[in-house]
Order: sequence, then C-alpha cells, then structure tokens
Amino acid sequence: MSIRDKLMAFYSALVYAFLYLPIVVVIIFSFNESKTLGRFTGFSLKWYGVLIEDKAIWVAFYNSLNVAVLTTAVSIFLGTLAAYGMVRLDIGGKGTIDSLLYIPIIIPEIAEALSLLLFYKFTGYNLGWLTVLLGHIAFDISFVYVVVRARLAGFDRSLEEASLTLGANEVQTFLKVTLPLSMPGIIAAGLIAFTLSFDDFIKTAFTTGPGFQTLPLIIWSQSARGGVGPELNALTTVIMATSMALAYAYAKLTIERH
Repeated sequence: MSIRDKLMAFYSALVYAFLYLPIVVVIIFSFNESKTLGRFTGFSLKWYGVLIEDKAIWVAFYNSLNVAVLTTAVSIFLGTLAAYGMVRLDIGGKGTIDSLLYIPIIIPEIAEALSLLLFYKFTGYNLGWLTVLLGHIAFDISFVYVVVRARLAGFDRSLEEASLTLGANEVQTFLKVTLPLSMPGIIAAGLIAFTLSFDDFIKTAFTTGPGFQTLPLIIWSQSARGGVGPELNALTTVIMATSMALAYAYAKLTIERH
C-alpha cells in the first residue's frame, strides 16, 4: 500500500470516528451505573427504568411523533401532487412556481422560523400544536417536491403511454403505473420529511406555545438547566435502535421483493 493510500485510509478512519464515535459514547453511557457522564463506573439498566417512568419525556416524544407523522402525511400528499403537476401538466409559469418551491430549502431556517412567528402574531393565531404542525408542513413540502419531481422526471414515460394505449384511463394509469414507479422516491421523501420534522428545534421553538413541548425542546431545556440526564442517553439509544431495525426490515423486504 502506497503512502497516499495509507493517508486516505487514515483520513477515512478519522471521518468515520468523527461521525460515529459520539453515537457509540451515547450508547455506552446509557448503560452507565453512575449519573456522572464523565466516567463509566459499571453496567446498569437503571436509566432505562428511569426513562420508562419519566412522563414528561414520553409526552414530549408523543408530541414529536404526532407532529412528524402528520407533517409527513400532508407533505407527501401535497408535495407529490405539486411534483406531478409540474412534470406532467402543461401549465404556464413553471419556472416561477419551481423557484418558489425551492425557497424553503434555500433560506436559513432561522429566517423562516421568524417569518412564521411574525405571521402567526399578525393573524392572531394562538401558538401551540397547530402552529408547530403548519410550520413543519410549510417547510417539508419542498423537500418532498424536489425528491418526487426528480423521480417522476427520471422514469420512462412510454410505460404510461403504453397503459393508455391498452385502454386504461388516466386515473388507472396513475394508480397502476405512475404511483408504483414513483413509490421509491415517495418513500425516500417521506423519510426525509419525518426526520426533519421529528428533530426540528428552531421552527418549533419559535412557533410553539405554553404547554406544548417536543422532544428537542425538552432536551434543550434540561441541558440549559444543568446538563442532559442519563435517561436521555437511554432514550437516544432506543430511538437509534428502532430506526436501525426499521431500516433493516425495509431493506430486507426490498431485497426479497426483487
């Protein structure tokens, strides 16, 4: 192995360590007997027990999950319709509409959060669950649109034409040909939308009201009061394990299907 290859291997190892070492540390210290995060004193599952009994964390987790699921569903529906209309329909001003749909991705999130807050104050909306949900949807639609639009523009349109030639109407063609072919892009867009919504902090902090906290907000509030408790390490481990299990199950089903 040449010196250049060794340097590249060393650099790659550093990058992987930078990405994954913090995750490994969180997992290890979720089993730490001591509450002190600075040293590992012994193996224990007690923080998972503390996590189970912590009602505030689970309420915040439910709030995050509830907002993320609804945001994903609405964003997929509206974003997919927008992508289909831009790719398949002959309408004027496509360039302008396309540019407008890219704006939420381009502008800084802090600017979008502030604009949402000012809009809600101007219209008299009471900040709470609904304002958080609407803010997340307004942001995530653009990500769904971009991913699904790329998928729709990329597959062979002759398949749709063949379906129409063989007697299927436009609705049947969409349901039996276009939608299945677009499904990988829709699923990918849904995962992006869910992740962005579930762990969003800035827009949620600007648009939430008294009594409604999501998981990122409660983690931040605990850290601001003097540090993140070990039970949050346990929660992070549970979330990561669940995510990895779902990703593995989806990959396995996809491989078996093909």
